[in-house]
Amino acid sequence: MHDWLAPDPVGLHAQARPDKLALVDLASGRRWTYSALDRAIEQARAALGALGIGPGGRLAAVARNSADLVIAQQACLRSGAIFTPLNWRLALAELDAILADCTPTVVLTDGTAGFSPRAGTQLLDVAAFAALCEAATAGPRGLPGDAGRPCVILYTSGTSGVPKGVILTPQTLFFTGVNFGVLGQVTSKSVFLAESPMFHVIGLVTSIWPPLVQGGTVLVSAGFDPAVTNGRLADRALGITHYFCVPQMAAALRDAEGFRPDDWSLEALFTGGGPNPPANIRWWLERGVAMVDGYGMTEAGTILGMPLDPALIAAHAGAVGQAGPATAIRIIDALDRDVPDGTAGEIIVKGPHVTPGYWNRPAERESAFTPDGWLRTGDIAVRDADGFVSIVDRRKDMFISGGENVYPVEIESVLADHPAVSLAAVIGVPDTRWGEVGHAFVILKPGCEDAEWELRVHCEGRLARYKVPKHFQIVEELPRTSTGKIRKNRLRETLNG
Repeated sequence: MHDWLAPDPVGLHAQARPDKLALVDLASGRRWTYSALDRAIEQARAALGALGIGPGGRLAAVARNSADLVIAQQACLRSGAIFTPLNWRLALAELDAILADCTPTVVLTDGTAGFSPRAGTQLLDVAAFAALCEAATAGPRGLPGDAGRPCVILYTSGTSGVPKGVILTPQTLFFTGVNFGVLGQVTSKSVFLAESPMFHVIGLVTSIWPPLVQGGTVLVSAGFDPAVTNGRLADRALGITHYFCVPQMAAALRDAEGFRPDDWSLEALFTGGGPNPPANIRWWLERGVAMVDGYGMTEAGTILGMPLDPALIAAHAGAVGQAGPATAIRIIDALDRDVPDGTAGEIIVKGPHVTPGYWNRPAERESAFTPDGWLRTGDIAVRDADGFVSIVDRRKDMFISGGENVYPVEIESVLADHPAVSLAAVIGVPDTRWGEVGHAFVILKPGCEDAEWELRVHCEGRLARYKVPKHFQIVEELPRTSTGKIRKNRLRETLNG
């Protein structure tokens, strides 16, 4: 048990700034001040009780983003229940496997995915849940529960196997709010556009908790549409200051109708969830947009982030920054020894924002943590002399060619610098002479012809010979997860037949 109680920033701001705009549902136009949001959460807490969801019970959601899901999550936090948003893009068999793991009492749906409930599980439309909450009478407000109890389960995207449920607590949510709040310069005047899916840590935690902790405003979007998002970012009446997306979403904004960055009120465009080549970051800086890259994961929320200073971003383009105030990091070798600056090693993390473990999988926790409690991220990083950290690659994606470690992200960044390349992904494949060599999958920009020799010469001028891919394969698309990450396991499967 922790010796402090669960934080409740909405309850605080309902007293400190009751009339301040807290939450907006962009699809319906509904709006809540902090006072109204606090009351709505209390009504939702009463509705959970009427549905038979008590402390420790699970409320799942298979639905697109809405303010109702934010209210549901906050109500679960206050009641001791566990909110479990699920990826509505999954196949029914995949959803069934996850539902069998978390065994919710109620599943909120919006028709996005159709499936039959398990025995003992009730399906409830999100709109019906909202009506139930509005009709409910809030009961007496009790003391907050323990800050270390589970209040959210987020299932990983499962790029390397069956998804596992990451347990988040009021403590981990709050300290991600603190970490990103400090790194991202969040204040009570901040306005976040939250449209990354809420079954992902960026959507449910990073886009919502930092502004709520500070008393800012959250605008909830049902989902990403680049032309619509461009219009919202340029709408000074909305006054959006913070927008968090994966690099692929940022690229889509560039190519979509209504791209007018000169009209944006953004303090920065925050990216994470995947590699962001330095050339891409400089492109945005040249257009007056501070593209602030960061690093986090489902198990720990926000870990690292770049400062908002364009000069520092330009000087360290490609880095993901420095650790948040609640975070300790180490970079270690294969024997768990700290490596000197400039040397690649696995990044490990410790802090109050780190998950206590995985739902129904105690053995997974043992393998994910060191004996003294550091979370193994599985990511290879380098810290420079100024203290800025760059993610080199996933440990599992590194391959060895002729005895040398090769990190695909480095090659992908070089390929991204070629004017004909839209996107590239590199994996290691077996080779009789060198053990492993690189195989590059490349998407070319419209109008560019297949020119493998150009890509090879481009790489040879910028990389050591052993890093230059042996194979270049031009493709139309790359397989992705629901959050935009390239599924390299699928690329390997295509080569293995």
